[in-house]
Amino acid sequence: INKIVGRLSWWYDNALLIFVQALYPPRLQAHTTGAAMGATQEQFEKAKEQLGLLKNDPGNEVKLQIYALFKQATQGPCNVPKPGMLDFVGKVKWEAWNSLGNLSKEGAREKYVGLVSSLVSSESSPQAEAVSVAGKQLYKTLQVTTEENITTIRLNRPEKKNAISIVMYNEIMQALEEAAKDESTITVITGTGDYYCSGNDINNFTMIPPEGIEKMAKDSAQLLKNFVLHFIDFPKPLIAVVNGPAVGVSVTLLGLFDAVYATDRATFHTPFSQLGQSPEGCSSYIFPKLMGSAKATEVLSFNKKLTAREACDLGLVTEIFPDASFQKEIWLRLRGCAKLPKMSLVYAKQLSRGPEKEKLYAVNIQECERLEERWLSEDCRNAIAKFFTRSKI
Repeated sequence: INKIVGRLSWWYDNALLIFVQALYPPRLQAHTTGAAMGATQEQFEKAKEQLGLLKNDPGNEVKLQIYALFKQATQGPCNVPKPGMLDFVGKVKWEAWNSLGNLSKEGAREKYVGLVSSLVSSESSPQAEAVSVAGKQLYKTLQVTTEENITTIRLNRPEKKNAISIVMYNEIMQALEEAAKDESTITVITGTGDYYCSGNDINNFTMIPPEGIEKMAKDSAQLLKNFVLHFIDFPKPLIAVVNGPAVGVSVTLLGLFDAVYATDRATFHTPFSQLGQSPEGCSSYIFPKLMGSAKATEVLSFNKKLTAREACDLGLVTEIFPDASFQKEIWLRLRGCAKLPKMSLVYAKQLSRGPEKEKLYAVNIQECERLEERWLSEDCRNAIAKFFTRSKI
């Protein structure tokens, strides 16, 4: 395992971890409350509605419990064949359902209602309420500050190499909405720790709701479309400070920034085709315009990892700086930009970016529709299976 992990990027390390967890899933222990005793069908239906209103991600283990209890409450004990070893998501779900044994439908319904009730109660407690300081939202996955006319959105999951979870997707959108309205002149996105961003958190692909993988794919495509729209429509100068390696969506979005400054140790990697997926972030349109179609194909289709120098030469990065002096030099540069007349910058962006907005909207929709199809395709499943098979060699 150590040999495999040493060869893989952080994004793939997470994928391997999910695969191992699929082979040896944790034993489920559903927690219920006394209020759920003798849960009625009406209470069960209400719990299903409440589940869709939860704001916070309860984590994969809890979601597996919810899935298993829902299946047991509606269909009874597990009655389907065990999925094959390479269907790692299906196997985890099957193990979760099967672990409930002969628990009655009524018992599963009671536990389901109790578990959902406990999640709703925890979110409505004072400790779980969103709080703000000086008008700024406090976030779980970001650090957002405004100083010297610069609003900085700092991705803050360094232990996960700033991989973008569902919570982080929503928080970045909220932070951009706030930054668009505040008094700052420019907005900066950067990362905490050694990475700028390692792309999608692989756990996002295991969050399969009771309604099935089709619902997950549809919801994920809608989330991504809204996420990219926030970048297309952002009114002020938006600057990426790439403090380390960038992967996946954190790379494809760079074409929607107004400037991209990077340390010389940064790398840029979009390994979509290795897992049977396709580009997003309007990169299918912007990258060929920046790089030419041949170079864009290398990056988006053939998984070429770019160095900072290569990314700069191709027009994806505005300027690179020595890593030793990166933080000092870049913030000196940004403070100078933030002293410029705010509305002059806003209008300049409108004039230069405005004519292409309708095209970007259309590309974003097309990319998300294609990704929804990809996530449901046999081609994508086979690519994932081949990746894991190759990794075990």
